[in-house]
Order: sequence, then structure tokens, then C-alpha cells
Amino acid sequence: MLKRSIILSLLVFIFFSFSLFASENKSNIEFPSVILKNERIKISGIYRQTKIFINGVEVKDLDKYTVKKSGYVSIRVLKEGEKPIEKRILVIPGIMTLLPPFIAIFLAFIFKDVIISLFLGIFTGAVILNDLSLWRGLLRTLDNYIINAIADKDRASIIVFTMMLGGMVGIINKAGGIKGIVNSLAKKIKSGETTQLYSWLLGILIFFDDYTNTLLVGNTMRPLTDKWKISREKLAYIVDSTAAPVASLAIISTWIGFEISLIGQSFKAYGINYDPYSIFLQSIPFRLYSIFTLFFVFLTFTLKKEFGPMLKAEKRARTGKLLREGAMPLTDFETGMLSPEKGVKERWYNGMIPILTVIIFTFAGLFYSGFLNYKGGTITVSEVLSGNIFKNLGLLISSANSFDVLLWGSFLGVLVAMIMAVSQKLLTMKKALEAWFQGLKSMMVAIVILVLAWSLGVVIVKIGTADYLVNALSASLSYRLLPVLVFIISALISFSTGTSWGTLSIMFPLVIPLTHSMLVGNGDYKKFMILTISSILAGSVFGDHCSPISDTTIMSSMASSCDHLDHVRTQFPYAFTAAIVTIFAGILPLSFGVPYLPSLFAGLLTIFLIVFFIGKNPDKVH
Repeated sequence: MLKRSIILSLLVFIFFSFSLFASENKSNIEFPSVILKNERIKISGIYRQTKIFINGVEVKDLDKYTVKKSGYVSIRVLKEGEKPIEKRILVIPGIMTLLPPFIAIFLAFIFKDVIISLFLGIFTGAVILNDLSLWRGLLRTLDNYIINAIADKDRASIIVFTMMLGGMVGIINKAGGIKGIVNSLAKKIKSGETTQLYSWLLGILIFFDDYTNTLLVGNTMRPLTDKWKISREKLAYIVDSTAAPVASLAIISTWIGFEISLIGQSFKAYGINYDPYSIFLQSIPFRLYSIFTLFFVFLTFTLKKEFGPMLKAEKRARTGKLLREGAMPLTDFETGMLSPEKGVKERWYNGMIPILTVIIFTFAGLFYSGFLNYKGGTITVSEVLSGNIFKNLGLLISSANSFDVLLWGSFLGVLVAMIMAVSQKLLTMKKALEAWFQGLKSMMVAIVILVLAWSLGVVIVKIGTADYLVNALSASLSYRLLPVLVFIISALISFSTGTSWGTLSIMFPLVIPLTHSMLVGNGDYKKFMILTISSILAGSVFGDHCSPISDTTIMSSMASSCDHLDHVRTQFPYAFTAAIVTIFAGILPLSFGVPYLPSLFAGLLTIFLIVFFIGKNPDKVH
């Protein structure tokens, strides 16, 4: 930890030392940072009267122009009434765009250090984006890409929300609330399997937001799973598998507005006369990866079967070693500084009431914010309750500013925890503030990793990784293979970029027009429109689920106090198995005419047989 602290301090020092070198382009014309060989050049801020010269030759139709060789090209833009703008841009082979995510992921598994691996991934991308200059790449890594990742308001909200929840857990831990919950539930929970069932059910109940789900389920259930010698890796798997998969299936969640807006935008642009919300609802049953994942988790603890690295982790945990020897958990709430002091009465409600405050207020806050934002704040309660209530509620909650609501909920949770601890004289105000600060500090390593993962995402967008993957994998298509190819591409983009929402924003504008053009006039038009839309989301959740640079994967490790790479390593075989079953028992049969219910049943049966015959009971393995 000392080595890591020195490295982080050095990075902060370098950033402040060289941030004066930052530069910005004040022109309203935006050039690409790099150009991909044999791919279309994207220049924004130009119009018909704009003249473009590439290497001294005027280009009449930029949409059809591609550069055939790597190296540099000189671009000159003549815009009426403005001075000419010239730019020299590096041309690279498309496969180079895969280097930043590949280096980050590969080195993380080789050297077991996520922070250094992520930084090197960002640095590699920054070097490519800055004319292959190591020095400029280092400066831009610090004063451009990392800063741009933090500067986003929504991401800053996630950081504050995460820190507030960490502070709340610190207070209720110090006040004996967590131990009170454990002692109370321990009377009802008589086995490790029941503990996992409660964790799974709680993950499903907190369906409205994946971030809230992840942090609350992990922090609430961790003491109980520890008591029953369930590995931290298994808890992280349950937490991660009931976060995005549940939120993506819920008819009321923070995901809905984003998805409907992307679907509706493409429908409107191409004159597709379907209601976006109706298509969204019809696509939910076809999001088979999420359904199969939830079933997979359920089977592992009901059948008492594990396989792969998870089996090894669970076998180790039964001996009392909840973490691998040498593991580096992202958080640590078990330190002496956060343990209840002697004589503190361990009351369950001192832990449960602040947690319920966050859950209830966040859910209520989504409706409140939705009322303020939906239709300019003019909608009334009677209008919501009339007509299609589920649709109205879904649109209302999706109009809410979920990131603001998370801040409100987490702050109120801290306030309630502090008032309860101080009013009962369990803690003095000074000690309550110290516990809050220690809870904040326990989240810092995880937040650094989260920021670096976002920074890598910024680099990946600028370098065009997703564009390369889409173009490389969608060259020739049969419409019946379109849904499975969409699932694979979405998974690869999500895995490489670490974001499901970013993948959705890339794939929806590409896939909906493609599906429309391939199937317009075909009797299978609506069926395949629904299948491809569901495949985008299912693939995005799968890739995000497995990626070590995904924010929800990092937050699952954080909430479960688990070594991040151990979580990724143990979860991957389970997620990959669910994805393979999704393809061969779900998407492909559906695309070739097999009815939905037989496909669903075949997938569920396949997962049952895999877990039953391949899995082994950790208690009986020697």
C-alpha cells in the first residue's frame, strides 16, 4: 500500500506541475484526433460551402473518402468568412485502436495491479493520440484525459455518492449498526445458502438503479456472508449479477429514459412508425442474458455447486480465508478504527434505518425529480395515474436526474446515521465525523480505479475503438444472423470500453437503421427489430459484466471488499457460460423461427444441466 500511495502522490504532483501545458482548440470545426486507415474521416462543424483539401487535393465528398496508407495527412479547411484552418493528423491501422484496452486488461491480469495497468492503457492511447510522442502523451494523460473523465457532472456525482455511502457505512459500523443487523438476521439465517438467497433477493428488490443496488447489497450483506464463510468473490458475483441485469429488465428504472430516447431518435430519423416505449417493453423478455444470469446465480447456491476459479475460492473460504492470500480488497471496513467501541449496544435498526433511508428516498426522489423534469414540470398526479399507468410511471422515472437523486439519498443516509448515533450517545459528534471520514477514506483506492477506468474510456472514444470494431465485424450480414452478431459486437465494445451505456449510445444509431434497411417490407421486420434491440442491451450488459474496467464491476468489488481482479477472474467463466447459452439456446433459435417459450426453457434447462453436472460442492471437495 505504501508503494501505491507514493505512485499516486507522484502522479498528482506531475499533474499539477504540468497542467499549464494544456491546450484547447477554440475553432468550431472539430478534427479527429487520429484517422483510421481505410475508414471514413469525421470532421464536424463543416457545411456544403466548406472546401476541404487533403494533401493538397480538394475532396468533394468527404463521406466517401478514405486514406489508404498509414502515416500523416495534411488537411486544409476553407470555410467562408473565416481564416483557413490546417491540421496534420496521424493515420493509423484500425487494429491499433485495440491497444489501449488490450494493454490495460492484459497487464492487469499479468501483474495483478489494476491502477498501474489502467494508467499504462491510458498512456498508450494518449501517445497514439499525440503523434506518438511519449512526453506529450504523458502530459495529456494527466491534464486532458484524466481531467476530462472527472469533469463530467454525472461521474462527479457517482464519486460523491460512493464516498457518502462509504461514510455512512463507516458511521453505522462504528455505532454497532452493522453488527446489529448481522446478529438479528443470524437468528433467521441458518446456512450459507440462505445468506446467498437473501443477497440475491435484496439485489432483485433494489431494481431501480444499478449503482444503488451494487453499493447497498454488498455493504449490507458482507458481514453475513463473512459469518457463513462465503468468499468475497462469491458475494461480488451475486452483487454484480443482480445490478445491471436487474436494472436492465425492470420496467421502472433509471435505464429506461436513456434507452427510449436512443430508440425514439432512430425511429424518428428513419420514419419508423413504432412507439419507442412499446418496443422497449416488448424487448424485455428477449434480454435473455440477464434472465439466464439471474437463474445461474440462483442455481449455484440452491444446488450448492460451483466450478472454475469460483470453486477454488469457495473451498478456500470454508477454511475461514475469505480472501486469497496476498489479495488487495478495494475497501476495508473491518479495520480497528471502524470497529464498534466496547460497551456500544449493537442495535439492528441503527444500521437498517439509514440503509432504508437511502433506498426509499432514492426511489421517491426519482419520482419527485421526474415530476420536475417531465414535460417541463407540468404533469399532474392524475395524469400519471390515467391511461397506461406503467408507461407513465416509466417515462416519469426515466425523466428524473438519477445522479442528483443518488446524491440526495446518500447525503440523507449519512445525516440519519449520524443523528441516530449521536442522539443515542453511541458516538460523540467528533467520533461520528471521524467514522464518516474513515468510511470515506476506505473508498479512495476504488475511486482512483473508477476514475482511471473512465479516463481510459475517454481515450478509447477519441481513438475510435468502437468504430473499428463495428466496421470490422459487420462487413457482410445475413439478416437472420444479425441479432447474434449485434450481441457479439455489443459485448466486445462494452468489454473494451467498460461501459454498457456508452455501448448503447454507439449501437442503437447504427443497428436500428441497419435492421430497417435490411428488413423493410419483410414479414419478420418487427420481430427482428425487437430482437436486435434486445441483443444490443444483452450484449452490452454481458461485456460490461465481464470487463475489469467497468464501473459497475469495480463498484461490486468495492462494495464486497474484494480484490478486483479476483472478482473478474472468478466471475468470467459464469458470465461467459450464460452468454454462450444465450447465443445458442436463445438468440439463434429465435432468429430461425423457434418460438420464445421453447427457447427460454431450453436455455434454462441447459444452464441447470451445466451447473448440476460440471459444478461441485465446495464443502465436499478435497
